[in-house]
This record gives sequence, C-alpha cells and structure tokens, in this order.
Amino acid sequence: MMEAANAEEIQLRHVEKDVLIPKMMREKAKERCAEKVEAFAHCCKESGFFMVFKCRAENSALKECLTLHYKDPAFFEECKQEYIREKLEFERTGIPSKNRKQKLPTSM
Repeated sequence: MMEAANAEEIQLRHVEKDVLIPKMMREKAKERCAEKVEAFAHCCKESGFFMVFKCRAENSALKECLTLHYKDPAFFEECKQEYIREKLEFERTGIPSKNRKQKLPTSM
C-alpha cells in the first residue's frame, strides 16, 4: 500500500523545503557548474593574495551559473522529487542515502 504513495501527497516540513532541499540544490548546482568552480579555484591558487582582483571574471561566471540554477523552478522541482525519493527510500530501508551511494567529496 505504501508503494502507491504519490510524491505530491507527501507533506514536506518547513525545514525540508527551506533548508534541506536548497542544500541539495547547492550541491547539485556545484556539480553542474563544475568547470566554473574549477576555473575559479585554479585562478585563486595561481593568484594568491591578489585573487580578489584577478579572479573577478571567474567569480562572476561561477556566481552566474549557480544563481541560474538556484532561481530555476524546474531545478527546484527536480531536487524536491529526488529528496522525496531519498526520504521514502530511507523510511523503507532505514539506510541514509549517504551510505547507499558514495558521494564525491566537495572541496567547497
């Protein structure tokens, strides 16, 4: 009977909508903007103390890429659905998704 639960019927708590799903969005946006994250990190490493001045373009490109994702309602919906799937899976198995699939470590 539980299997038939429609994802839309699931009531998400305030903390899930305002904290946990946005956190997932940030992580996924970083993956999708990986080359810009990489370019900015590389620039910072090369520029050292002067990174604030020298890496403006890379920083802008990265922010623009991330913001594009943060403001995309379809991306929010996609992350929400994934969050719900993971939540249902956790309720079913008792195993957090972190332990089910190894995530790549993020340096940011």
